[in-house]
Amino acid sequence: MAGASYDFRLLDTGFNHAYYNMGLDQSILESVSRGEAPPTLRLYGWNPPAVSIGYFQGAGEELNLEACSRRGIDVVRRITGGGAVFHRAELTYSMVVPLDHPLAGKTILSSYESLCGGLIEGFSLLGVEARFAPVNDIVSGGRKISGNAQTRKMGCLLLHGTVLLDVDVALMFELLNVPSEKLKDKLIADVSQRVTGLRSLLGRAVSFEEARDVFAEGFRRGLGLSFIGNSRISGPEQSRAVQLAEEHFSDPRWIYKRP
Repeated sequence: MAGASYDFRLLDTGFNHAYYNMGLDQSILESVSRGEAPPTLRLYGWNPPAVSIGYFQGAGEELNLEACSRRGIDVVRRITGGGAVFHRAELTYSMVVPLDHPLAGKTILSSYESLCGGLIEGFSLLGVEARFAPVNDIVSGGRKISGNAQTRKMGCLLLHGTVLLDVDVALMFELLNVPSEKLKDKLIADVSQRVTGLRSLLGRAVSFEEARDVFAEGFRRGLGLSFIGNSRISGPEQSRAVQLAEEHFSDPRWIYKRP
């Protein structure tokens, strides 16, 4: 992206519940699609913690719903594909660009590789050496530290993903359905060797606020973004996000629909 400069809206929307987070991602997608908003990078967190399942997954098949309820963990279905993701100690980003934008890429794989360059630059700013691992992961030292998913609709690309600040594999497997309790300890040990977070890599805690600022700069440098001043969510975007949260993403018919 050397020499390029692309105007982007940067949004820091802080911590919100799962249904609003997914509603706002779709609301932004709709407004960018209509030309009412510029390409947008959004940084956010989850409160309460949540598990999001991919569009093609079944909640009952993938999750221990009783454990999620007992733990106060929201369950939400994404409009993007991929697997179940536990959202707790992380920074989440979403990026929306028109499909004819130079950053959108010619193919799904090329768009993952190019746009994840912003994440890789952010890790570098923290002193973490990371690389893209096809199809949609970023790894450091052979261990996954970021997972990403996308959808292409309404003439736009929506890419969103996570930066793992810390990992609690045991809790994650409490929330997921596993083939057998006998296999659970082995699966936990295996995933612990394949997934890591910034706390483990750096030997210190990284706050949401530090990660937000570092990765905003990482996307700016890595992708050649120029952030538009006074960026904010518009009134219609906010209203639409709330509507989607209340009427769609929190609707059991959407969450528990058959894939």
